Amino acid sequence: MILFIIGLFMLIVGGYFYGRFCEKIFAPDDRETPAVKNYDGVDYVPMKDWKNKLIELLNIAGTGPILGPIQGILFGPIAFITIPIGCVLAGALHDYFVGMISMRNEGAQVPKLVDKYMGKTTNKIYNIIIWLLMLLTGVVFIYTPGDLIVNDILKMDINSNVIWIVYALILLYYVISTIFPIDKIIGRVYPMFGAVLIISAVGVFIGIIRDGGANLGNLTNTGLLFAKHPTGQKFIPVFFITVACGIMSGFHGSQATLISRTVKHEKEGRGVFYNMMIAEGLIAMVWAAGAMVLFNSGTDVATGATEMVGIISKKFMGTVGGLFAIAGVIVLPITSGDTAFRALRLMIAEQFNIDQKKAHKRVILSLIIFIPAIAILFFAKSNSDGFNLLWRYFGFTNQFVAVFALAMITVYLKAHGKNYWISMIPGLYYTFVVMSYIFHAPIGFGLEKRLGFNPESYTISYILGAICVIIFYVLIMRITNKRKDIILELDNLK
Repeated sequence: MILFIIGLFMLIVGGYFYGRFCEKIFAPDDRETPAVKNYDGVDYVPMKDWKNKLIELLNIAGTGPILGPIQGILFGPIAFITIPIGCVLAGALHDYFVGMISMRNEGAQVPKLVDKYMGKTTNKIYNIIIWLLMLLTGVVFIYTPGDLIVNDILKMDINSNVIWIVYALILLYYVISTIFPIDKIIGRVYPMFGAVLIISAVGVFIGIIRDGGANLGNLTNTGLLFAKHPTGQKFIPVFFITVACGIMSGFHGSQATLISRTVKHEKEGRGVFYNMMIAEGLIAMVWAAGAMVLFNSGTDVATGATEMVGIISKKFMGTVGGLFAIAGVIVLPITSGDTAFRALRLMIAEQFNIDQKKAHKRVILSLIIFIPAIAILFFAKSNSDGFNLLWRYFGFTNQFVAVFALAMITVYLKAHGKNYWISMIPGLYYTFVVMSYIFHAPIGFGLEKRLGFNPESYTISYILGAICVIIFYVLIMRITNKRKDIILELDNLK
């Protein structure tokens, strides 16, 4: 319990002071924002500060900050320290600078920012990865809320034909929210969704404090920070890939740039971008703590993360309150899936200069997006291991995309003569995490196994990951030195 409280203190207090530090480095001013300057009534729409915060939180808080921490807590109470540190120093920083740099660039999406600050070659690679992530995110966030609705709300078999009706209804909402102006659909329904999300998270937290304190210890009851993972997985890199959205997520960059088009004043940026990631960290901490209490109370550690959502909800909020909490978990992926598809539409439109003011062009582009999404959903549902495969690639791609964003932020800060180490260090660390993971994982290269080493060993993957860290640093320095004058000229500073 003490470690949990310490972690919450680190997250809230650390987030407050480091958020102010990041804001001071960026130096927001009173210039006209894209929402005001480029108003079009569709994507560029000034909205109230509280509404932007709520939409940003719901956009970024998919099932990641719930399912990830539930699985991540199996590594032990160390999660109560690494989640807040990661949120404060990496995740919230990532979201803030992406959102603010986008605001300084007419609300440009991340691919366009990567093109401007890192060059066309890097942008071509990034485009493929980010478009794939947006598509996978949208599909994952049709699949998971659909299954929760059928299994926990309707109490029916998730393999029945009813599941396809539920999927169709969720997809229909995504189509509508993707095509219609942001303030007509998303801006109106999100306050209701937000109430469900906040009440469910607070309810679980109160239940933990009231009933779970005695069991909020170490999974192995040894008093150590680390617990041996049931499947023997390594803390680095697997913990950071597993928890993902609860600490840092590349997907958040696409959502920050979306909201950069609706913020009325630059000085609202810290509250909208940085603080909402801190709020997501709080959600992650609550669900990690709930899972730890139940695992220490005898719940089988092999219980699936999705099933644990229902168990945790009913344990701490009762039957009725538990259903409300489950509804909150259903809201999270739906409010991320809709904006994932919307962001993908904007990215493709921006890349190919497709005017989005005309409704028929938005409809055509949306159809192009949703056709492959439906195909992937059908594969994931009809294949016995389809969703597991989908989720693993989603988790890796999510972190890989964040590395590109951190690199872009670093180039921007260095070119502008600002403290670039605040983004460089997280960038170097996450380069090591994602590369050592993909070199070792079965869904990647599986090098240790292929080369005849112990499959649980990371010797080769760690070495290659370290080499990638060096390459990351060298490339950032070279790109900045080469493009500094171009960047300053484009930013009207030279």
